[in-house]
Amino acid sequence: MNQLEQLKQYTTIVADTGDFQAMKAFAPQDATTNPSLILKAVQKDEYRPLLEKAVRDHGGKPTEEVIDNLLVAFGMEILKLIPGRVSTETDARLSFDTEGTIAKGRALIALYEKAGIPRERVLIKIASTWEGIRAAEVLEKEGIRCNLTLLFSLPQAIACAEAGVQLISPFVGRIYDWYKKSTGQEYSGADDPGVQSVRRIYTYFRKFGYRTEVMGASFRNTSQITELAGCDLLTISPDLLQKLAESNAPVERKLSVQQAEAADLQKIALDEKTFRFQLNEDAMATEKLAEGIRQFCADAIKLDKLVEALR
Repeated sequence: MNQLEQLKQYTTIVADTGDFQAMKAFAPQDATTNPSLILKAVQKDEYRPLLEKAVRDHGGKPTEEVIDNLLVAFGMEILKLIPGRVSTETDARLSFDTEGTIAKGRALIALYEKAGIPRERVLIKIASTWEGIRAAEVLEKEGIRCNLTLLFSLPQAIACAEAGVQLISPFVGRIYDWYKKSTGQEYSGADDPGVQSVRRIYTYFRKFGYRTEVMGASFRNTSQITELAGCDLLTISPDLLQKLAESNAPVERKLSVQQAEAADLQKIALDEKTFRFQLNEDAMATEKLAEGIRQFCADAIKLDKLVEALR
């Protein structure tokens, strides 16, 4: 078996792309999108008709609603190709707006359900700010499942788990990027700080019986991926899926519930003040969270302009 086939024995594979062809090629269980991936996709000739149709069918509505319909159109096309769930992201400009995020999550689910897609097949992606986590807590109680993204630290992960969030996406590659830049060192294998972060979160969740799924995200190389074999899910870009499919090197299980349950860990008490303080104490997590929100906001604005140019 190639590495991708081996990995599928231990972990649910998710495609991190807006490219439908990649999904056909690698047969993932689930798929994730974000504003940057959708922006990239709609600028390709094969996906531009989805943008044009959203503008044509909803052009009389505010730009925000046209974008919502575009995101759902992408999600629906993706769901035709996968057996599982698609993640659709809320507007990053709502990252510090609990009520706005709740409203957006409800609106996106309503569009999916109007199109005949059950809410169980959709994850609403929300940034892992305190406000975003509180919004997800409300949505989860309404049966709207959430994927908390831009997650770089254990306090963010614990807050999500205690809020009853369905799934979190800790960002391996961006953590690696920060440490590589700040220390000037190269990291690989189990020494990679991004890998260590996800292992720590997975171990904590399974040790203390949280139901929240852990999905490693944002990979820079296949070593980061294979070091997390056994994680609940891993969301992987098409180029790295291709590299895994082309390699026959052995893949060993690295994470398991049994190992986690045997770990010597203390449970961490976390309220809003503790969350904010611990996040602030973590320079990497603070910087990467802020940077990620800014990046997604910039791409959301570019997407707005593409829509407005077609009106």
